[in-house]
Amino acid sequence: MSTPTPSSAGDAPAHTVLSVLRGAESWLHKRGVDAPKRSAELLLGHVLSLSRLQLYLAHDRPMDERERAAMRALLLRRGEGEPVAYLLGTWSFRGLELAVSSATLIPRPETEEVVGHALERLPTGGVALDLGAGSGAIAVSLAVARPDARVVAVDVSADALAVAARNVARHGLGERVALRQGAWWAPVADGEQFDLVVSNPPYIDPQRPDGLAADVAAYEPALALFSAPGDAASCYRAIVAGLERHLRSGGWFVAETGVGASGPALALLGDQPFLADVRLLPDLAGIGRVLVAQRR
Repeated sequence: MSTPTPSSAGDAPAHTVLSVLRGAESWLHKRGVDAPKRSAELLLGHVLSLSRLQLYLAHDRPMDERERAAMRALLLRRGEGEPVAYLLGTWSFRGLELAVSSATLIPRPETEEVVGHALERLPTGGVALDLGAGSGAIAVSLAVARPDARVVAVDVSADALAVAARNVARHGLGERVALRQGAWWAPVADGEQFDLVVSNPPYIDPQRPDGLAADVAAYEPALALFSAPGDAASCYRAIVAGLERHLRSGGWFVAETGVGASGPALALLGDQPFLADVRLLPDLAGIGRVLVAQRR
């Protein structure tokens, strides 16, 4: 097999960046891959250690067999539906390059909006808790944006925390972001309180995974995606169970949610007498996405 059909990325006498890009895009398109041109650009840029702009400035650059073999291997995996982020091992979130792996969700624009709302509510010199930290995208983003703040990031998965540790180190945040392993509040000490609690918990009911993309269901970690069967608000209940003890008076809870979970989660928060100003805020697409509530 030659690149990039993956075999005929170039029937031209010389395999160049341009011929490989065109062949890769065509091959991915025939397999129904979403955004085949962008996928081809990202994968070839990864193989050649070139940015998208550099790729297009190097259209006539010949590619040797070693480079084409590396591209073929990535194309085959992408053609099977494996997300580009996992093939690259990194993804951009709020302008930050973050390591990702199959143990973590791929950071998404909706979660960037969650971070924006969290930053608005984090006081100067405040301490934030990120429950279900995954790759550390939220925790790292908060700490980068707010050099005055400290963040504790909790996740039950040791593999996810290993990725988060790489991101904390990559952005020089070791003194301000603490990583702890355990389920929800288990690693949080008695009497420990926070100015902000933020979370992107699992909120997809596995019995009703409406709208869940096939590649997400196939490749992203079920532990980070799915609630208890038949109960999309199960993880919000686990969080609420410790929220009164660990959220300071006047502090804020900010969480991501989605279709199927937003209604039950909003009702759950509204039923808590210690919470005020409970709201569901829309994302840029107009979908109820961000839950906010303030500790009385």
